[in-house]
Amino acid sequence: MTDDCIFCKIIRDETPSDKVYEDETVVAFEDIHPAAPTHILIVPKNHIASINAMEPDDEKTVGHLFTVARKLAKQLGVSESGYRLIINTGPDSGQVVYHLHLHLLGGREMGHLG
Repeated sequence: MTDDCIFCKIIRDETPSDKVYEDETVVAFEDIHPAAPTHILIVPKNHIASINAMEPDDEKTVGHLFTVARKLAKQLGVSESGYRLIINTGPDSGQVVYHLHLHLLGGREMGHLG
């Protein structure tokens, strides 16, 4: 973890958030600027800046993000209608917080990308 990372502060409970899930590996909370009725951020507890900063030992943690996403999609009632999972990497992608996170979006039709 880093001292100035907003997600690290959320993980340490130094910054308030609306947590919806937590285990020993990840924490999930509502996005403060939702792009859909359901917009959850799933964040590893260990600080990984982005996919580009992943180390081989991070593979299991990153895979766990997707397992938690599937569980939350079902719990939040969007698994049947569909949901989108997004990981932004780098400035051109729109990554704003440099702590790896998976966006879970659902609750409305998303439309096609590109």
